[in-house]
Amino acid sequence: QVQLVESGGGLVQAGGSLRLSCAASGRTISSYNMAWFRQAPGKEREFVAVMDWGGGATTYADSVKGRFTISRDNAKNTVYLQMNSLTPEDTAVYYCAAQRVGIMTTRAGTYNYWGQGTQVTVSS
Repeated sequence: QVQLVESGGGLVQAGGSLRLSCAASGRTISSYNMAWFRQAPGKEREFVAVMDWGGGATTYADSVKGRFTISRDNAKNTVYLQMNSLTPEDTAVYYCAAQRVGIMTTRAGTYNYWGQGTQVTVSS
């Protein structure tokens, strides 16, 4: 079992930045692809970014490409999401997810473990 706990969310003005963290426990995340998803009120959960287990490959949603950066520190068992140039459309609950090693995907149903989420609110 992998337990994931997100932190770093909050209220920020448009154009601002936030850095989300996802601390894992129970097992080392070095053998997991790690991703971020988000869910806005009344909308389905959507993919944001993923990094493979080795940290050598990443994929981003088109809506965040060039603004968000996913990174990981396997020694700290932590994954990060640096979010810059935030807009009100980025307002959502952000979730961290872990996927057992394999081809990394953008589909939420293929992820094995989830955190409880952290709220990000961007004001205009």
